[in-house]
This record gives sequence, structure tokens and C-alpha cells, in this order.
Amino acid sequence: MNILDKIVADKRIEVTLRKQLIPVSQLEQSVLFERPTISLASKLKNSTTGIIAEHKRRSPSKSVINQNLNVFDVAKGYENAGVCGMSVLTDSKYFGGSLDDLLIARASCNLPLLRKEFIIDEYQILEAKAYGADVILLIAAILTKEEIKQFSEFAKSLNLDVLLEVHNEEELHKSMMPSLDMFGVNNRNLKTFDVSLDTSKTLSQIMPNEFVKVSESGISSVDAIKELQPFGYKGFLIGENFMKTDDAGKSAAKFIKDLKL
Repeated sequence: MNILDKIVADKRIEVTLRKQLIPVSQLEQSVLFERPTISLASKLKNSTTGIIAEHKRRSPSKSVINQNLNVFDVAKGYENAGVCGMSVLTDSKYFGGSLDDLLIARASCNLPLLRKEFIIDEYQILEAKAYGADVILLIAAILTKEEIKQFSEFAKSLNLDVLLEVHNEEELHKSMMPSLDMFGVNNRNLKTFDVSLDTSKTLSQIMPNEFVKVSESGISSVDAIKELQPFGYKGFLIGENFMKTDDAGKSAAKFIKDLKL
């Protein structure tokens, strides 16, 4: 059982419990449920930098990254830095996040917000909408083709953008469908945790151009982005690189300034 299998097993229990406590009708009554969403895919298409900056306290591969930063400081800092969007981890057990983090980020900035979560149920997509997200993440490795279709079409019915994450060619082929906006290539091998930008380069060749291409994991330098841009990548998800500093926003601002040079 790899780390993803463990996370999903725990997530199924967690979602079942949440559904028992908070009915769908309550989520749909959230003040944020009718809020017009902001398209991350559109922002990335029109950007020369394409940074999606992440709020992440810890991870299974790195343990603690930063437990000391406030979500509102990070969100404001990222917005002032000029990022295209913000990714908010909402898994508590493995990443130290929560839906409250998403809510506070929403109240703190006007960036497109991605709910970074292990989605295995439509209920989590309703939660994303109710807590102020603009984008959801679907992970091909943990979903069937039918689930990807069902969840992405449901998200689109709520005016949410969909970022579909893949790790290899097999996942990419299974996932191509018109209800997706963006393909995110995760450069991290789930079995070994090794990271290689070659994954993004290889998969870009078989990814249709109608989808916005995003590269995730292992992007810690301006050089890495400049290396990937010729392969058609418009979005770059960076978490740990900014979060491991004392001021994530300032770190992102410097990174974007260097990227524009």
C-alpha cells in the first residue's frame, strides 16, 4: 500500500463522517455558494509567469515545512506578489490543512483558489464551492475514468475550474475529456518520492493543446520554469519553496521578479 492508498482509505472514512454531520443542503446555503468564481485557467493562459503558490504546513514526503505562518498573511502576500492563483491544502492528517484555511484564504484575497484535496466524492466538490474555492483538483491515480467524468462534469455545473493531476502516460490517456480545464503533471514518483522534470517534458508531447498545461512538484528555481515553458507549460505549482521561508509572500515576489528578468 503506497502513501496515496493510505490517504484515500482515511479520506473515505473522513468523508462518510462529514456527510453525517453536515447535510448537502447546509453546504448549499453557504453565503459563498452563489459567489461568482474566478477562472484560474484563464489567468494562466494570459500570464507570462503562471505561478500557483501553495499554502502547505507539512507533507508525507517532507514532514513539517512550516507551522508558523498565518493563512491570511500567506494569502495576502501571494496576492501582492502577483501570483496567478493560490493552492490551499485542506487535508488535516497528512498535510496539516483544513477547510477553515480555505475560508480564511478566501476572505483574505481575490485570487483564484484551488482546493488541494484528495477528492473521492461529489460531497467534497460541494464543500469546495461552499468554502470559497474556484478550482478543484482531481487525481487520476485514485479515480476511475467514470469518476473523473462524473466529478469534473459536476464541478463544471458549479462553475468550478478542474485541474486533473497525472503522474504518467496511462493516467493521461484515461483522463482526456472536455470537462477538464487544466492538466497538472506531478513530477514526483509516488513510489519513490523522487522528482524529475522529465515527466512533464515527456507528457507534454501527448497532451492536447486545448488544455492548459501545469507542472507540479520539484519546481524550486526560475531555471526549472524556463526549462519547461518551451514544452507549452503555462502554470507552475510551487508550495514548499515559498512556505519553507519566514515570509512566503516576499519569497514569491522575489521569485516572480527574477522570472521576469
